[in-house]
Amino acid sequence: MEWIDSHCHLDGFLNKGVLPEILDRAQASGVHQMIAIGTDLKDWEINYNLASELPDRIAYTVGLHPCYVTEAWAKTVDHLEAYFSRPILPVALGEIGLDYFHLPKDAEATEALKAHQQSAFEVQLQIAKRQNCAIVIHSRNAFEDTLSMIDASGVDWEKVVVHCFSYSSEQIKLLIQRGGRASFTGIITYKNAPNVQKALIEQGVDNLMIETDSPYLTPEPYRGKKNEPAYVANIGLKCAELFGIEPEALAEKLAENTRSFFGLKCSD
Repeated sequence: MEWIDSHCHLDGFLNKGVLPEILDRAQASGVHQMIAIGTDLKDWEINYNLASELPDRIAYTVGLHPCYVTEAWAKTVDHLEAYFSRPILPVALGEIGLDYFHLPKDAEATEALKAHQQSAFEVQLQIAKRQNCAIVIHSRNAFEDTLSMIDASGVDWEKVVVHCFSYSSEQIKLLIQRGGRASFTGIITYKNAPNVQKALIEQGVDNLMIETDSPYLTPEPYRGKKNEPAYVANIGLKCAELFGIEPEALAEKLAENTRSFFGLKCSD
């Protein structure tokens, strides 16, 4: 079986000198391709270099994550569009969006930060629209604002994926109605996340993608350990169980969905 990790963070493994063994374990688990997701200037160049060195195994994105948005966000975003003229192109703009979970306790500071996040999100959506590229969305405790801002941007909803979907089955219906899709993490393996499992089933397999979001959100049975791309196979097996589908058939469909959405070539 072949699995694709559609959303992972590799810079920490690289900085600790353990990336080769991480990649070896992924290969041994049938995870032949992965997408290294951009969050800030600090990882864009790292991910670009990894995609340049291992183009059959690693693709990359660029984007300013809402949790890294500061008053100086515009200076960072100014560097984004240059990556779409590089020899190795990003496969998406992201992860971008809104995060109302990590906010200051002070009400005035909260409103100021929300305003910065929304401005950064709006500008990056327009970049994605100009580049006509896929868009990876981060949305936490901000579903309604996320949807309304994407609606207002005029981007093609079929190019939008809300990663690490953690909202309800009712909310995913609103995403599907617009033509967007969700990707799911190891949360679906947790006993205390029936709402996310219901959302997964509501979306179905036609547009489904899965991800580790490593090194975060380690799936069962590895909770307590640092997450890594190899574990996307466990997420896929849980999906197959929830859908009542043979794992081989689901893995093939997920690979097809992910390659189609991000424009990935088959690995050698």
